[in-house]
Amino acid sequence: MPSTAGQSAFTALTRQAQGLGLLRRRYGYYWTMLVGAVGVLVAWVAGFIRIGDSWWQLGMGVVLAVIMTQVAFLGHDAAHRQMFKSAAWNDWVSLVLANLLVGISYGWWRAKHNRHHANPNKHGADPDIAPGAIALTPEAIGRPRPALLRWLVTHQGWYFFPLTLLEGFSLHWQGIRGVASSSTISRRWIEAGLLTVRLGGLGALVFVVLPPGKAALFLIVQVAVFGMYLGCAFAPNHIGMPLVPATLKLDFLRRQVLVSRNISGGRVISVLMGGLNYQIEHHLFPSIARPHLRRIAPLVASYCAAQRLPYTQTSLPTAYRHVTRHLNQVGLAGNDPFLCPLVAQRRSIDPC
Repeated sequence: MPSTAGQSAFTALTRQAQGLGLLRRRYGYYWTMLVGAVGVLVAWVAGFIRIGDSWWQLGMGVVLAVIMTQVAFLGHDAAHRQMFKSAAWNDWVSLVLANLLVGISYGWWRAKHNRHHANPNKHGADPDIAPGAIALTPEAIGRPRPALLRWLVTHQGWYFFPLTLLEGFSLHWQGIRGVASSSTISRRWIEAGLLTVRLGGLGALVFVVLPPGKAALFLIVQVAVFGMYLGCAFAPNHIGMPLVPATLKLDFLRRQVLVSRNISGGRVISVLMGGLNYQIEHHLFPSIARPHLRRIAPLVASYCAAQRLPYTQTSLPTAYRHVTRHLNQVGLAGNDPFLCPLVAQRRSIDPC
């Protein structure tokens, strides 16, 4: 566990960030982004109607997928209270962006995402590593499987990225199911209404403008590209980083830094990934405005070096290679992949 001096150093880092104005709101930036997003969507609808019955509309589906992903990044910012001082304003903006524009349930996603931020990569606590189509932890391998599925799991790293083509469909479905079945979602009926308008409205527009075959193909392309884009943006953040045992307690700093990975590449990568390339800084300061992440990153890196904590940063291709390797190692279940450094240190002292 960190010393009192280490805790004081982190407090000093926070004060330094405050002194540089890195924790202040960026109202102009976010209002520009919000108004711009609505303007781009209106322009897209106008363009879609103007093009009419054409195979070029599949390209418009790809464009809409990119727009939807960028809007989802904005919703993520609002959910973390990055936009406004008022919690209610952030909640409503995120709800409208998620439900009405993107077509996923804000309430369902927020509950899941908050649990992730509280305990990233921790067994039994982080829903993002729970067993699913992809096994992210060795424990998920133990279930009995037919021979073909066992073979697929051992090679799951290679089909992970193609599988993200289904992520968009899953997000829409999980949102619908969450709103329909969960009584814990606040503003449940508002969310249901906005989801109905978004999903039904886009479907109606597409089938009015295009014949049934093209319309169905358009929707498949749009949702598939949307899912792959989101999956490729979120996958490098934590997959392939240390896994934390359920019984291990870590202080806030180590809980966030040891399991997070930054992606290098400057402003272009930052735009493409919606600021998620600064994952370490985002986990340490989740309410910091997106434009300030690149400015606080050198301070955090220096602080981690002073605390002798690994500060992981790689290029995007390298991160994807780590993701693939990790998933294949988990599938083989031959060892304990990417063991948490603190656990490895304990075992070296007191092996089990």
